[in-house]
Amino acid sequence: MKTRISILIDEAILKEAQECGLNISQTCEYTLKEITALIKSKAWFGRQTHNLSENLTVSALPSRGQDCQVGDLEVEGSNPSPGIQSMPGIVVDKVVDWNAFEDYLLKGHDVRVARDYVSYAQKWIDCLRSGDLSKVLVLSPGRRRMVMASLSALAKFLGAYQDWQQLTKRYSLKWAGRSSTDIILERFQKVKDPNEIFDWIKQVKEERPELSDFIDLMAITGMRMVEAFNCYNMIIQLSKEGKIIEYYKDQTLEHYKFKDVFIRGNKKIFISFTPEQLINRIAKNEPLNSWMSVQKLVTKQGLPSRFSDVREAHATFFTKYLKDSEIDFLHGRVSTNVFMRNYFNPALIVDLKTRVFQAIQEIEAKIK
Repeated sequence: MKTRISILIDEAILKEAQECGLNISQTCEYTLKEITALIKSKAWFGRQTHNLSENLTVSALPSRGQDCQVGDLEVEGSNPSPGIQSMPGIVVDKVVDWNAFEDYLLKGHDVRVARDYVSYAQKWIDCLRSGDLSKVLVLSPGRRRMVMASLSALAKFLGAYQDWQQLTKRYSLKWAGRSSTDIILERFQKVKDPNEIFDWIKQVKEERPELSDFIDLMAITGMRMVEAFNCYNMIIQLSKEGKIIEYYKDQTLEHYKFKDVFIRGNKKIFISFTPEQLINRIAKNEPLNSWMSVQKLVTKQGLPSRFSDVREAHATFFTKYLKDSEIDFLHGRVSTNVFMRNYFNPALIVDLKTRVFQAIQEIEAKIK
């Protein structure tokens, strides 16, 4: 049975604890349990304890199964540590600099993903402090992957990644959600008409003509939504500045020249063969506000958001003209196999652009 009480906490300490993502009630209860166990232990028999709260700051409390030593409590002023050391699991014994964590994430992720990771890590940091992932086990597969990705990134940032690996192993938590077989079976059932996606593209262009050039860019290049958004706005910006040659030449968008924008962790895009007419049309448009605003413009018309299916259709259609390794390269999926790591060089495939433009001409005919 729980009892409701009121306590007074220094405002600065409360703010610092909240920034760490601590649950105040649970932290107080846990601390009281540990201090009570410590006072009752044989190491403290006969010692004066009535001034304990005034003279001591909790820094590293032992679990009940451990022998209690005077050194487990830290006298105020003797290098106190902010926060409470966790139970067996991952030790998070310092205030997390969330701004620094976000900067760390931005080196390999886009802004949206980095902010999502920070948000999830703040909400679930107690799992690291306690070493208890039981709450993660009952989450839906999608949410569980997001929580695990966020906590994994935080553990790396805190230098506790090995502890995190041991913790996930203890709970038999794995990244994989659906099996590869389930994913393939779902894909078989998702599209029954081969022209379904192309018809959707034509419908979007009809309902939202201001998105025509953007959706054409996605259909022709197979870029991810965020990549297409960044590419679209960059074409407009560089064209206005008279610097489009720095990005587009010989019918090729050279994304690799802008590493910070297009080379993001596991999400990469190196080049895209694109007709000059499309580039010229895009250059005359106004920049898009955000990729999310594009989705909203489509869904407001009562249309489903099928942007990810456009990329899938592009890759499938291109198998008529390109090998798997060539499609993987154009989609930014560089495999870790020996051939792709050490030998594959698209510059040596002299007819690659020719075959790509043959596929593009067919796609253009289907989405007009």
